[in-house]
Amino acid sequence: MTKTRKNKDTDQLDLQKLSIQISLNGLSFCILNTIHNEITALKHFHFEHVTNPLQLEKEVIAIFEQEASLLDQSFEAVTVSHINTLSTFVPKPLFSDKNLADYLKYNNKILANDYITFDVVANNDMVNVYIPYVNINNLFFEKYGAFHFKHFATVLLENIFHLPKTSEEATVYVHVQKEQFEIVVIQHKKLLLYNSFEYSSSEDFIYYLLFTLEQLQLNTDTIQLYFLGAIDKADILYTVTYTYVRHVDFLDKKYPFEFSTEIETVESHHNFTLLTNF
Repeated sequence: MTKTRKNKDTDQLDLQKLSIQISLNGLSFCILNTIHNEITALKHFHFEHVTNPLQLEKEVIAIFEQEASLLDQSFEAVTVSHINTLSTFVPKPLFSDKNLADYLKYNNKILANDYITFDVVANNDMVNVYIPYVNINNLFFEKYGAFHFKHFATVLLENIFHLPKTSEEATVYVHVQKEQFEIVVIQHKKLLLYNSFEYSSSEDFIYYLLFTLEQLQLNTDTIQLYFLGAIDKADILYTVTYTYVRHVDFLDKKYPFEFSTEIETVESHHNFTLLTNF
C-alpha cells in the first residue's frame, strides 16, 4: 500500500533509501546509499512500556528528534513495515476487498472505526489483510510525503519465498522478536502454515513451536528449522529448540549490498525483514 503526495523536496532527492520497521515494542531503521550500494545506518530502539498507538506515536516523534541528522533528509524511497498480530492471509481466489473486516474478525478483536487494508503477496497466490498503525503512517506522510507500507508478515513471506529451495521436504522458518515470534512452513514453494505467537518465557515458546510441528505431522528428527531475527546460539530459545529439534540452523542470507565500516557487524539473520524491505 502506498500513501502519496508530491514531495516538497522532489528536486533535491538524495539517492538514498530508508527502510523502517515499527511495532509497540520498538522501531528499527536502516539507510541504503544507492550510489555506493552500501548500508550507511542501521539502528534499533526498544520500547518498554508502550501499549497503544498513541504512546507509540510519542516514541516515534522522540526518535525523529534524536536521530534528526539521519532522518531529516530527502530519500529516493521510504518503506515502512508494521509489526502486529492484526493480520490474516486469504487465498487470492477467495479474496474480495469488500469483505476485509470479515477476514479479520474471527482471529482478532476489531473496532468499527479500524482502518483495514491489504497487501497482495508478490510471489504467491495470497493476500494479507491487516490493520496498520494509522497514526504512525500519518507521521511518516507528514515527514516524507509519498511512502510505501506493508505488513511485516508480507515482507517476511515474500522474502522467504525468494530463498533458493534446498529440499523437497517441508522447511520451517522461525522469526524471533521480543515477546513475539512467527512460524512459517514452506514446501515446494507453497505455504503450509503461517502463524504468529506471543510468548513471555522459553516454555511458552517451545510449547507453541512443538505443538505446531505436531499438528503438521512434521518429524523433529528430520525437519530442517531455520532461525531468523533476534536470536543467537547463546539464547535460551535456541537451546530449548535444539533440545527437541535435531536440525536447527540460522538462516545465512546473502544481501546484494555492502555495509559501512561504521556499522557494527551483525549476523545476516538478525535484520532479515528490515534489510529486504527496500
